Amino acid sequence: MEVIDSVRIEDLSETLLAGVRRGMVIPAQPLALDAQRRLDPRYQTALTRYYIDAGAGGIAVGVHTTQFAIRDPNVGLFQPVLQLVAREIDAYAGTKGREIFKVAGLCGDTSQAVAEATFAVSQGYHAGLLSLAALAGESDARLLAHCREVAEVMPVIGFYLQPAVGGRVLSYGFWREFAEIENVIAIKMAPFNRYQTLDVVRAVCDAGREEAITLYTGNDDNIIADLITEYRIVTAAGPRSVRIRGGLLGHWSVWTRRAVEMLERLQALPGAGGDIPAEWLRQNIEVTDCNAAFFDAANRFAGCIPGIHEVLRRQGLLPGTWCLDPDEVLSPGQAEEIDRVLASYPHLNDDDFVRAHLSQWLA
Repeated sequence: MEVIDSVRIEDLSETLLAGVRRGMVIPAQPLALDAQRRLDPRYQTALTRYYIDAGAGGIAVGVHTTQFAIRDPNVGLFQPVLQLVAREIDAYAGTKGREIFKVAGLCGDTSQAVAEATFAVSQGYHAGLLSLAALAGESDARLLAHCREVAEVMPVIGFYLQPAVGGRVLSYGFWREFAEIENVIAIKMAPFNRYQTLDVVRAVCDAGREEAITLYTGNDDNIIADLITEYRIVTAAGPRSVRIRGGLLGHWSVWTRRAVEMLERLQALPGAGGDIPAEWLRQNIEVTDCNAAFFDAANRFAGCIPGIHEVLRRQGLLPGTWCLDPDEVLSPGQAEEIDRVLASYPHLNDDDFVRAHLSQWLA
């Protein structure tokens, strides 16, 4: 068997690359733990199957939603989880004639991020979502050198993570230079800030890379608005038009079937011409309201991961809300907020879909 030690964008299949460019639903997969806070392979596998059957085009593992603490030497779950999920994606999607875009979260200093990327490549991952949180105090030049080294190993998805959960403000100048890195396939914009999102869009267009780098929303507070907006950017080479094509979202780790249906409908809108139906503006607020409950916005996202777990637990897709950190639990009042949005927006959940397939996914 051939040993692959690096991947370039051009190494990806035409079908997979076309899917990335068109835009896809990429859920950020949570970590399934049992009551002893040990990996629960049965439920981790069930989640993977759920995302595939829901129609997700990709799955991201080892990211914030999977809990960064999986990298702790005392936990030691980074490699086992990435390996388990990759094997299940290939096996389960293969029986359905589908190829899933496998995204690995990459963290730490340069040596750690390169090592994680190298392992991800060995497991068949197609791209790495590169967190810069560990280098928060470094200069733009140092950050860019870091990104270039990781991009030598595998295609990189740039990641603008909001400061409230460990990210840092990144300048237009940083993104302008980042967009020139050859093996960058996409950028996930998740600053939860319209000004900073626009910095990334402008930078990619000014670099003339809007066809080579696909924009994905990670702004869980503004998902639909991001997806229906056409950006017209005036550059030195003339005006450019660009759209955010899909989402790599923690929010889409729940109710994924509805997210896929929604994205398909939204993608049909630009080709149809005419105005955006007002219903989408209303639904944007409904989705944001749900996200506020799930992500615990009222408490600066302290209950973000347990909130996602709670929604999946209620559907039977997780056995509980346990996190690796015993202190990471639902915030006071968060369960009641989840009750409220579940009752207010029943059209947004995919409970019936999950109920029909859950026993098969858990088998």
